[in-house]
Amino acid sequence: MTRTRMATLTLSTVLGMAMALPSFAGGVLRYGMAAQDLGTMDPHRATTTPDKPITGWLFNGLVRFKPGSDDIGALEPDLAESWERNKDGTVWTFRLREGVKFHGDYGEVTAEDVVYSLNRSADPETSAFASDYRAIDTIEAVDPATVRITLKHPVPSLLGLVANYHGGNIVSKKAAEERGADFGTQPIGTGPFMIKDYIPQERVVFDANPDYFRGVPKLDGIEYRYIPSDSSRDLALKAGELDVSYGRQDQEWIDKTESTEGLVVDIMRPAELQQFHLNTSSPPLDNIEVRRAVATALNRGEFIQFIGSSLAQPAGSVVPNGNLGWDGSTPIHGEGDAEAARGMLTEAGFPDGIELSMVQTSLPTMLGVAQVAQAQLALAGIDLQLNVVDHQTFHSQIRDDRSQVIYYSAARFPVADVFLSQFFHSDSIVATPTAATNFSHCDAADEEIVNARIEPDSDKQNALWATAQKKIIENICAVPLYEQLIAYGRRENVDWGYDLEAEMHLGPVVTEQTDID
Repeated sequence: MTRTRMATLTLSTVLGMAMALPSFAGGVLRYGMAAQDLGTMDPHRATTTPDKPITGWLFNGLVRFKPGSDDIGALEPDLAESWERNKDGTVWTFRLREGVKFHGDYGEVTAEDVVYSLNRSADPETSAFASDYRAIDTIEAVDPATVRITLKHPVPSLLGLVANYHGGNIVSKKAAEERGADFGTQPIGTGPFMIKDYIPQERVVFDANPDYFRGVPKLDGIEYRYIPSDSSRDLALKAGELDVSYGRQDQEWIDKTESTEGLVVDIMRPAELQQFHLNTSSPPLDNIEVRRAVATALNRGEFIQFIGSSLAQPAGSVVPNGNLGWDGSTPIHGEGDAEAARGMLTEAGFPDGIELSMVQTSLPTMLGVAQVAQAQLALAGIDLQLNVVDHQTFHSQIRDDRSQVIYYSAARFPVADVFLSQFFHSDSIVATPTAATNFSHCDAADEEIVNARIEPDSDKQNALWATAQKKIIENICAVPLYEQLIAYGRRENVDWGYDLEAEMHLGPVVTEQTDID
């Protein structure tokens, strides 16, 4: 079968699926995502790019990022109407809004739901973000509308832990306990939209929440369709079968989409830091000279050319640029010197080269980057074997420590402690009881990471973060490739209802103000 014929069949399948769906009013936003299927709608477990936007429609935090912003200095009230802290920042008290309702028949939000949600976020059995909450000592319901959080020590940004992002999202205690494992497909939150239907490998349908505390949404609902093929999503967007589509993350796609009448490209922060994490516990990567050879063989400039200047920007550290505590003063390997890399391998005792294995997601853009790296490394005698799996399997296997090289794309709450703690502190090593996303088994900067968390002097804290980044880079726990902004295509009649400059959920958040003109 020719490639042209395959593309035709794919488009036919997508359009046929759309025609077979019930006809909705114009107030239903049709949103295409590059994934085979849902991972989870449980906000405390949702780690993937395809799952994160959904949590922004379903849930709220005690505080929130303003729609379209990633400014940590501009967090505003959400489920909490006010808060205060003691002098040293170890005790925080939040006063809840009155009358905020959960979806369906699950009643009003109380302090008990908040205590349950944050304790759930802090439990590695129920949360992918438990490591973020280690500094919390107690969470108490002072009364039905008041929550007190006591910390073991001050943290760089407590408000970040209770924002509408990752573990800060508040769930219904009653619904989560009743539904158990099914909560991931039957979530109950307080957001502007609520779950109506989930059809595996096809779509999730959401209805507007008529009781939303900020007002009834302008849209009637959202239809979130799973269309893994880039070409199929593009054709569906152009044909008017989608209103919004996850973009192919490269310059050619941006230029082509922007030149199409009626279509607009939204490019937004936060930049996702793209890194190759090297498993320092797995031979031959346990030899730092081998890791140095890998880093030397990678040509970081070629990745930026591959993605395009509108989306990709140089990475200056193992923490994203713009994060509080970022330090870009330590040089990073990765200029594509294959001859020098071969010499390093020979000096390390591998004159005939090495073979490395890598579990790799099938998401097209990420797979393309991995294939570019594969070709670069081959020039230096490094045979990178790609085991390509679907995105959900990818996340499962890399957390089971089944890959020597892990290509991971991530944005986190923009404080250096979060990135350093999750990816480079030994408590976060994958396949351990306190696992997060330390795929490299790095422990080079544990002392600095811990001391920075509790350092009250901001200058000293920044110095500790800078030293931690320097040690991690010099130990070559990871090779930062580039930072990538996020691109979505939409029809020009879609009005987000806010200025979209950034979105921590890695996709446009549909709010009560979003509309289709």
